[in-house]
Amino acid sequence: MFDLILHAIPVFVLCLAVEAASFYFLPADDERGYETRDAVTSISMGLGNVAVNAGWKLVVLATYAAFYLVAPVHLSSHSVWTWVLLFVADDIAFYWYHRLHHVVRLFWASHVVHHSSEFYNLSTAVRQPWTPMTSLPFWIPLALLGIPPWMILFQQSASLLYQFFLHTERVGKLWRPIELVMNTPSHHRVHHGAQQQYLDRNYGGVLIVWDRLFRTFEPEDERVKYGLTKNLHSYNLLRVAFGEYRDILRDVRRAVSWRDRLGYTFRGPGWQPAGESSE
Repeated sequence: MFDLILHAIPVFVLCLAVEAASFYFLPADDERGYETRDAVTSISMGLGNVAVNAGWKLVVLATYAAFYLVAPVHLSSHSVWTWVLLFVADDIAFYWYHRLHHVVRLFWASHVVHHSSEFYNLSTAVRQPWTPMTSLPFWIPLALLGIPPWMILFQQSASLLYQFFLHTERVGKLWRPIELVMNTPSHHRVHHGAQQQYLDRNYGGVLIVWDRLFRTFEPEDERVKYGLTKNLHSYNLLRVAFGEYRDILRDVRRAVSWRDRLGYTFRGPGWQPAGESSE
């Protein structure tokens, strides 16, 4: 099975080197650039994600195939309209996958990995979770539409390839019509912001139109402060990969009711029972 991301790894390495060199030779006072330990952590998380997906994508492919088999129609991969439908459906699926992975803590425990760096550069793009399993349900509707499973996986890879290039401070705002429709480095910098006005904004993958439609769009205005509202301050890979799962387990164990246990698991990150301090 052709994996676009695996074939793009040399491109990622080259772009990382060029961007790092640009910060070295053309530094900017308002950009954080690279920090060696942070970049090594991000790249290590990315390599771990590739290793996990080597096996997990077989499960994903089998699941999509099962639903594709019971789809009422099977769309042709030779039709341009199938590809148009795939592009739009994949981008909508990514939007809702992304949004729910910010507002449901169990999902956030996986996605928080990608937000755990206090730097914003191309190495941040490859800081990916080792628990990608929570993404599976969001693309099943595409298989039920009759889109061949291999096409779904290909478009997922194409979307991730596009999003790699969003993770940079070296590109400012683009031509206004592009900023209006497409996800851009400016829009995605907002998404990685820890300031209150930037939290849970700009979930789009390739397009930003879904954020505008569902009122989750926020333009880049104030200089972005990257990371989490409570940063990890750790380069331990296990802490980065599984720390939030550990914290959920801790909160569930100390909860006094099943309502609170469910709240700690399925409400938003930082949720507390009424009357309890978040400290």
